[in-house]
Amino acid sequence: MRVLLASRGSRGDIEPLAGLAARLVAREAEVVVAAPPDREFADLLDRAGARHLPVDAPAREMVQAIGKGTGPSMQQHIGEILASHGPAFTTVAGDCDAIVATGLFPVVATAQAAAERYGIPFASAALQPTTLPSHTQRPFPMPGWPLPDDVNDNRELWEWDKRKMQAIFGGPVNAYREAIGLPPTDDVRTRTLTDHRWLATDPVLSPWEPTDLNEVVQTGSWILPDERPLPADLEAFLDAGEPPVYVGFGSIPVRDAEAAARAVIESVRAHDRRLVLSRGWARLAAIDEGEDCFVVDEVNQQALFTRVAAIVHHGGAGTTHTATRSGTPQVVVPQIVDQPYWGRRVAELDVGAVHDGPVPTRETLTAALATALAPETRQRAAEVGPTIRTDGAEVAAKLVLDMTA
Repeated sequence: MRVLLASRGSRGDIEPLAGLAARLVAREAEVVVAAPPDREFADLLDRAGARHLPVDAPAREMVQAIGKGTGPSMQQHIGEILASHGPAFTTVAGDCDAIVATGLFPVVATAQAAAERYGIPFASAALQPTTLPSHTQRPFPMPGWPLPDDVNDNRELWEWDKRKMQAIFGGPVNAYREAIGLPPTDDVRTRTLTDHRWLATDPVLSPWEPTDLNEVVQTGSWILPDERPLPADLEAFLDAGEPPVYVGFGSIPVRDAEAAARAVIESVRAHDRRLVLSRGWARLAAIDEGEDCFVVDEVNQQALFTRVAAIVHHGGAGTTHTATRSGTPQVVVPQIVDQPYWGRRVAELDVGAVHDGPVPTRETLTAALATALAPETRQRAAEVGPTIRTDGAEVAAKLVLDMTA
C-alpha cells in the first residue's frame, strides 16, 4: 500500500505527519510525505522511515518573510501553492492508495482534487479544533474578512464562512480543478475539507463536543517517538543544579526577538532559576555571558521537558501536547491563530498559566511563572500528564488502512 501525506507550514504542521508516517511504515506501507524542503523536515521524515517529496520554497524562509511583513499577498500565496503542489501531487497520486492532507487550505484543496481526479480515498485532518465547524464556536476571521457584527448565531456564522471561503479560494481552486479535468465546485470549503474530518488532538487537553455541522473522529495527537539522547553538554548543565526553566517559541518569529529574550531571561532569573533557551526560528540569544543560561538548537523535547521545572512556549499544538504529556507545568505566550486556544486550555486544566498577549515583559512573565512554579500547579501537571494519550498516530494509521479496505 502506498500513502501520500501532505502539508505545508512550520514544524508543528509537519511533525504530526511524520508521526503518522512512522506508524504506517510499521504496518509495511510505503509513505510519501509532501512537505517543504527544509532540512529539519527531511530529518524528521527520515526518522519516520518515509520518503520526503520536497515541494515549494523552504517554510522557514516563508515564515520569516511574513514575520517581517515582506511575504506575498494572500492571493499571490494561494496561486504559488497551487502552482507548486498541483504538479507534485498529480505526479505521485496516480500510484497511491490513499491521501491524507492537513495544514494550509490551498494544499488540502490541491490534495483533495488530485484524490478526486484519480478516484483515491481522501481524508482531511485538523491539528486543532478551532477550524472545525461547530455550534459551540465561531469561525476564524481572516484579513479583509472580519466576522459580521450583526450575526451572533454560530451556525449562521459558519454558513457565512462557507461564502467567505468560496470568495477567497473558489476562483483559483476551481481553475486548478478544471485544469485537471474536474468540474468546479460552488462550495469549496466542504468539497476540500469534506464533512467527515479527523481531529489529531488529545481529548483531555482538547475535548471535542459532537455537532451536527460536521462529523469528527478524534484520534489523539500524532506523536513521532523521539529516542535521541540529549547533547552531553546539555546533560551536564541539567545535572549541575536544580531543574531549570525551558524557554522556546519553536517556529514562530516572535515580535522583537531581542526584547523577548531579555524579558524571558530576566523573568526566570527573578525566580532564582537557571534556564535552557531554545533559539528556534525567532533566533533567540543569550543577553550576557551568565552561566545560568544554556542556549540550544533543536533537541529532543520529549526527553528534555521531563527534566525542567517549567516550560515557557508559544502554544503550538505539538509543543502543548508534549509539554502536557511530560507532567511539567507550563506558561503559554500565544502569538497567532490557535495558540490562544491552547493557552486557555492549559489554564483551564490548571497545569500552567497563559500570558495575556503575545509580547512578554519581565513583569508579566515573572507573574505567569509564579503560577507555573507553584507547588499546586506542579502537582496538577503531574496528575494530568499520564492521562494524555500516546496512541493517536496508531489510531489514525488504522483509519488509513480502513480507507483502502
